[in-house]
Amino acid sequence: MTATDRELLGADSPEDAVRVVHDHADRIFSWRYDRERPQLVTLYNKAAASQWNSVTDLDWSTAVDPERVIEDESPALRLARVAATMSGSPMANWSEKEFKQLGVELFKAQLSQFMHGEQGAMMTAAKLVETVPWMDAKYYASTQTMDEARHTEVFARYLHEKVGEAYPMSPYLQGQIFGLLEDSRWDIAYLGMQIIIESLALAAFGDLLRRTSEPLLTKLLRYIMSDEARHVAFGIVSLSEYYADLTSAELKERQEFMLENTLRSRLRSTTPEVWDRMGVSLEAVAPFMLEAAGAVGHGPFQAFQTAFFSKLVPNVRKLGLLDANHGYLRQKWGEAGLLEFEHADDTASDFASYDAVAADRARGRE
Repeated sequence: MTATDRELLGADSPEDAVRVVHDHADRIFSWRYDRERPQLVTLYNKAAASQWNSVTDLDWSTAVDPERVIEDESPALRLARVAATMSGSPMANWSEKEFKQLGVELFKAQLSQFMHGEQGAMMTAAKLVETVPWMDAKYYASTQTMDEARHTEVFARYLHEKVGEAYPMSPYLQGQIFGLLEDSRWDIAYLGMQIIIESLALAAFGDLLRRTSEPLLTKLLRYIMSDEARHVAFGIVSLSEYYADLTSAELKERQEFMLENTLRSRLRSTTPEVWDRMGVSLEAVAPFMLEAAGAVGHGPFQAFQTAFFSKLVPNVRKLGLLDANHGYLRQKWGEAGLLEFEHADDTASDFASYDAVAADRARGRE
């Protein structure tokens, strides 16, 4: 393993670059080859037609200046500028050079989590191929595994060739993904990846897409979002059928899973290593970032969280989990202020609107 490989994996040594994950789920081989689920057949055909090539469809000769990429500043960087004006702030004496460096480090940290998350999605999709009992779902999950491999590849290449040193995997993201890979219930892999993490990814990619004009990154994100929207639709179509036959107790387990993982997503923290590279500790900076958030009236992830929950909540409603067990999840999410998103469009209904690959190919035929 080269130094570059270890760098992109956030590892200090070859031993740190791998981790064994013990999967407790049964593998299911099926001899039932009939195409029985028309919606999954449609999604599979769409996925097969929308495959794109990371080498030929993206222009890797594009020059990328990270400082230019971050000119439309992230909410976290804007908040840091406010925090620097407060008495006693460890950033009080920073020059514009330090703030630009912070912006680049935050950008690298974000892309690093995208890269790690896509590898986790690739492994989870591969688990679905092995564990889901329906042939139509196995077929589609196979296309998703290829999608996620391509996503992992392009983020790793973008980081290595265009931006620089990667960051290690966030413990919050690692906890979510490793939990899915270790769980014995195949539908939990669906629920956690297709519904929660893929909705989170759509929100994060969309937030970055709105803030960047860098052409290579823009096209990369548009194409990835096309794939991710189909993946969420795949989860909704499959789990709606499966959950219709579960008992109240089984549905309660899934509701508790949703509650735990959505709260964890709301508690995303700033990558501590970013601040280490800037020569200050997260502990020293955090009080001033919180004070700055209070001063401006919002935190660094507010827009992202709004985008995330505007997809997640209607998707979960469509699964029947919002109102199962006398509205248990509805009550909990209502207390957290999330029900304002209940009637937004679910991703199973609007995924076609994300299809940048088809749109570009149609323009090419004109």
